[in-house]
Amino acid sequence: MASEPLRLLAQDDGDLAVISAALQDALSKIGDITWEPKAKRLTLAFNRYRWEAGGKGKGGERIRSALQLGGVLSVQARKLRRDAKGAVVELLSITFEPGVAPGGVILFNFAGGGDLRAEVECIDAILADVSEPWRTSRTPGHAD
Repeated sequence: MASEPLRLLAQDDGDLAVISAALQDALSKIGDITWEPKAKRLTLAFNRYRWEAGGKGKGGERIRSALQLGGVLSVQARKLRRDAKGAVVELLSITFEPGVAPGGVILFNFAGGGDLRAEVECIDAILADVSEPWRTSRTPGHAD
């Protein structure tokens, strides 16, 4: 199922919720998470499940995607081993906790209880697909 690559911009918590939905069940390696303090930039590369491609039943598609946050003041990780560069994590959701407007914390929740907290000046996020999609036989599932 060919479709245009996804390109999303988030400037408020509603926009961020759309990006969170697009990245639900995305896979990343710890080594694909890059924090650049001087540039105030956090970049995460994912193998994103293409929910919008309508993959139901047996399999669907994944695509390589990148999420970049600007205006990042600090980053904290919990239950994510930074030295395990090859460890794979599965993203469950991205949420925003308001602070002093327009800033706050963008929280990445991963399966297994790990999370990443990015304190931001404001919500400034870009999600872009950066590869061609490929077939996968595994459709992410969730317990009810």
